Amino acid sequence: MDFLNYIQMPFGYLLPFLVALTIIVFIHELGHFLVARWCGITVEVFSIGFGREIYGWNDRHGTRWKICWLPLGGYVKFEGDANPTSLPQAAPEASTIRSSGNFHGKPVWRRAAVVAAGPIANFLLAVAIFASVFMLVGIPMNEARVEKVLPGTAAEKAGIQPGDLFTAVDGQKIASFSELQQAIWTRGGEQLTVVIDRQGTVLTLQLVPDIKIESDGFGGTIKIGLLGVQRAADSGASSAQRLSPLAAISRGVEETGRIISITFKYLGKLITGDESSKQIGGAISIAKGAGDAASSGIMRFATYVAFLSVSVGLINLFPIPMLDGGHLVYYAIETVLGKPLGQQAQEWGFRVGLSLVAMLMAFGFWNDLTRLFAMMVGS
Repeated sequence: MDFLNYIQMPFGYLLPFLVALTIIVFIHELGHFLVARWCGITVEVFSIGFGREIYGWNDRHGTRWKICWLPLGGYVKFEGDANPTSLPQAAPEASTIRSSGNFHGKPVWRRAAVVAAGPIANFLLAVAIFASVFMLVGIPMNEARVEKVLPGTAAEKAGIQPGDLFTAVDGQKIASFSELQQAIWTRGGEQLTVVIDRQGTVLTLQLVPDIKIESDGFGGTIKIGLLGVQRAADSGASSAQRLSPLAAISRGVEETGRIISITFKYLGKLITGDESSKQIGGAISIAKGAGDAASSGIMRFATYVAFLSVSVGLINLFPIPMLDGGHLVYYAIETVLGKPLGQQAQEWGFRVGLSLVAMLMAFGFWNDLTRLFAMMVGS
């Protein structure tokens, strides 16, 4: 790949990245907005992006809806907020706090509900996207039956035989070969309990998927779990079953929960050193993923948006000041103490939280640049 392609490559990912980010941010902030309105809180600003306003309007409730020139996030600003992070105004007048629409004059449970509504909206968006895909496209119906067991692999060591049908992995029901792959993909090196049907006899086996290091397509590597089995070429890979609305929603909830579970397992492995921090990506990696997904079709892009939406929801629940989770920690402390933390303590917490988030973003961006440089040198 020549240097010109490296210059052009980010622009090929930019539009899908901005579309995905805008959808996710809008839904996140809409969650805050709707619950705030329900709680009787005045919403002064609903912004997509930061910086100077490009276009905006006021609704009948006085909320300023606007689109700003830097489309890398967004916020809602409530009455009584000093800034978009919902820190209270310094030394507010008592009469102002008692205003019916002031966010900081509401009971703790109402403020907590407003804050939690953003991440919850992200999870609901993911469920809605997955459910829509399951209803419109369906789920693969290629059964998880083994055609061939590769020698020296985890499957052979565990006693898997040709003709075996996988029905569950660690308590998770398996209905297709693709579901089997998803269940194993992030579990390399872990001991798993699998249930198979061998000519009508149900067997429970223990196995440890092999770990394979593969390129992430961006100069880095990822670890994937492999069993070492192949399915029959004529096992119905192209067939799919469309689900009813209720069944699709149920599967959407399961898929969202699976992503959350995988994320926590990855974080646990990151803390214990079983996963490399070099796998953490920044905006460039996210943009590449969005571009690759968009090039594969609308449904693939939609599922990528769902995955990102879950990730955004989880990150915002981290107990870091300036994030939604940090505010929930503040409210928990307020509930215990019977009064909110002082203005200075909240401001210092915000500064610490901002520093942590900035360092994480910088670390991810550095990993992206390192991978990009490795690709350029390697080519």
